[in-house]
Amino acid sequence: MKYGHFDDARREYVITTPQTPYPWINYLGSEAFFGLISNTSGGYSFYKDAKLRRITRFRYNSVPIDNGGRYFYINDNGDVWSHTWKPVKKELDFYECRHGLGYSIFTGERNGIRVEQLAFVPNGENAEIHRLKIKNTSDAKKDFKLFSFIEWCLWDAQDDTTNFQRNFSTGEVEIVGSTIYHKTEYKERRNHYAFYSVNVPVDGYDTDRDSFVGLYNGFEAPDSVMKGECKNSVASGWSPVAAHQINVELAPGEEKVFVFTLGYIENPQDEKWESKGIINKKPAEALMSRFATDEAVEAAFAALKGSWDKLLSHYTLQSDDEKLNRMVNIWNPYQCMVTFNMSRSASYFESGIGRGMGFRDSNQDLLGFVHQIPERARERIIDIASTQFEDGGCYHQYQPLTKKGNNDIGSGFNDDPLWLILGTTAYIKESGDLDILKEMVPFDNDENNKATLFDHLRVSLDHVTNNLGPHGLPLIGRADWNDCLNLNCFSNTPGESFQTTENQEGGVAESVFIAGMYVMIGKEYVALCKEIGNEAEATRATAEVEKMEKNILAHGYDGEWFLRAYDFYGNKIGSNENEEGKIFIESQGFCVMAGVGAETGEAEKALNSVKERLDTEYGIVLNNPAFTTYHIEMGEISTYPAGYKENAGIFCHNNPWIACAETVIGRGDRAFEVYKKIAPAYLEEKSDIHKTEPYVYSQMVAGKDAVRHGEAKNSWLTGTAAWNFITISQWILGIKPDYKGLKVDPCIPKAWDGYKIMREFKGANYEISIQNPNHVSKGVKSLVVDGEVINGNIIPDFKDGKTHQVEVVLG
Repeated sequence: MKYGHFDDARREYVITTPQTPYPWINYLGSEAFFGLISNTSGGYSFYKDAKLRRITRFRYNSVPIDNGGRYFYINDNGDVWSHTWKPVKKELDFYECRHGLGYSIFTGERNGIRVEQLAFVPNGENAEIHRLKIKNTSDAKKDFKLFSFIEWCLWDAQDDTTNFQRNFSTGEVEIVGSTIYHKTEYKERRNHYAFYSVNVPVDGYDTDRDSFVGLYNGFEAPDSVMKGECKNSVASGWSPVAAHQINVELAPGEEKVFVFTLGYIENPQDEKWESKGIINKKPAEALMSRFATDEAVEAAFAALKGSWDKLLSHYTLQSDDEKLNRMVNIWNPYQCMVTFNMSRSASYFESGIGRGMGFRDSNQDLLGFVHQIPERARERIIDIASTQFEDGGCYHQYQPLTKKGNNDIGSGFNDDPLWLILGTTAYIKESGDLDILKEMVPFDNDENNKATLFDHLRVSLDHVTNNLGPHGLPLIGRADWNDCLNLNCFSNTPGESFQTTENQEGGVAESVFIAGMYVMIGKEYVALCKEIGNEAEATRATAEVEKMEKNILAHGYDGEWFLRAYDFYGNKIGSNENEEGKIFIESQGFCVMAGVGAETGEAEKALNSVKERLDTEYGIVLNNPAFTTYHIEMGEISTYPAGYKENAGIFCHNNPWIACAETVIGRGDRAFEVYKKIAPAYLEEKSDIHKTEPYVYSQMVAGKDAVRHGEAKNSWLTGTAAWNFITISQWILGIKPDYKGLKVDPCIPKAWDGYKIMREFKGANYEISIQNPNHVSKGVKSLVVDGEVINGNIIPDFKDGKTHQVEVVLG
């Protein structure tokens, strides 16, 4: 590969040139302290909330694109360079970046000095560790200077980028030995500070940006580095930074190790101060002492890798397809963890300022994560449900720090409530924890107004049931899953947000997509009601679901495919009657996943239409033909140029729904074809076109109408990660958690001979061998568990901590 390669044995992607088509990043941390880090050491860090607890500063939409990060510089007697290539961009004799699971390793060498940097967040710690091993690979003594550099953000990332009249007067630091403490606003309303330290004595420091960088310099040539001496500056107002200077001597072959710690501390209100004006540093000192030696760092790194070994052991695939194995066993579940932690808040395309945790996003993200750590999924479900309103509606997003609804985004996205049912049922099937339904959960975070979680699920279903339009289909509200299909907005004001502007009250605009969701998720709700013995509610819900299914076929089908919606005036959207946007992907996927028309032919016709009208080499576009004019009654979708984002772009999040739908009608070859088209491991050779990381999914790929067809954007934080893991593991490979055990229902390419899956489920292990001697796509001919023939296709739930042998023959 031109830019790097997969190292499956080490679970790493190895980047061999710093000049990738776009910054290829990784995430550090999976609990409370997080960092984004690019292949040239760009990025930033934050605690829990990328908006409200930003630790280091980063400049989005900058030139060059990846500007600012955790930088290190070498001044080798006037030869200034960085082992990560940036920011200095001096040619290196060797460069390598290894992005692993929760860590990155950078190696750079120039003129006989080799630097290896390990960056990671240790388990249970609110800190990043950056360990530098510097070795003299020459046959002569080396005498040079090492400089570190980070730039503090003044906590609130939005305020930090706008309120300069205040912020240029607030910056404060303390310097003690080799540690620089950032304590801006600590003396008033804050009880938290950050620090940057190194485990050896320093020969200089800077904490004022203009002193270190120089007023007319950039990160590529900081004044202190170029001159070879820090100025021991103390930030007072302006922009505080943290830079260390270490003078290094190395004999030929000698190596020295330096451990840098970037940490975050919260003190109890009554323990904020050591003395007047001097912050309480004891927690920081304790944290630093835990990583004062190379041995301690190595132990913490081993623990991190061990935790990922355990997480990834819950589900493993052994097949003849190397690329499929690496997606299922390594990169897809890893991305699911990151999206679970981040939702859509902080990436190189999401600033961490404008969005918090999404209601629908987080419910979907946990679908791909719940088998790894069910207890964290449980906590997330309660957090999400707590932002719901009493009528079943909800905030569209909430802030992870406060866990309260985000009023800036508002509500009225009428698909949102149904996702809570899907997330909860997925969790219960995986964990068996029916007691979660009895948890008392507030509405709108009001502790005085609580109901059981099951009541939250009931009002979620009824929010659709009680909000139907003229055709008996669900009202779309502000939008449904497609936030850009704003049928009640009618915005004509430049810069006005389609998601927050006042909606027209019409009671006419309906969503066929939500109708498909209602049928599919309604069936999940009915199954849950039966599982807990609530037959009356199951009967009530079944009647409503059956009514909706009939309404879809009567009013939501256009002859060859499912309609997308009805607009404010009651006109069809996604119909052959339309000149633009004749067919949309979302309703084809979810209606068929729900089984609508599966037995009467409408489903097959709809999926044939998807292949004929929406399919491309790089995936399935969202709609076709693309919109070429602004349709005020359609909203934001028609504002994008043809082929981008929601306007006929390949919106990867919904491609898996088509793959799942294909399994419903038994077309395994087509299902896997759809899966492969957007799976990053299969796109590695097309990186010059695709641009984003070849190890994780992107949200969007430019469609066939775009100038740059095949070019991706918005990598990492996308529901594509969870849905494609669910698609491959449950709908194609066919091992689905169920209330009574594991349901076996593969739908695979006919040419496959078979494969093996190791699945941990409710404390027991299942080694599942699936054989396909008759080369069919679907159908379980026999199921044998521990030598005993099982009737049906449910592997019993043993819950005994043992390993069980399962043999499945398709036919």
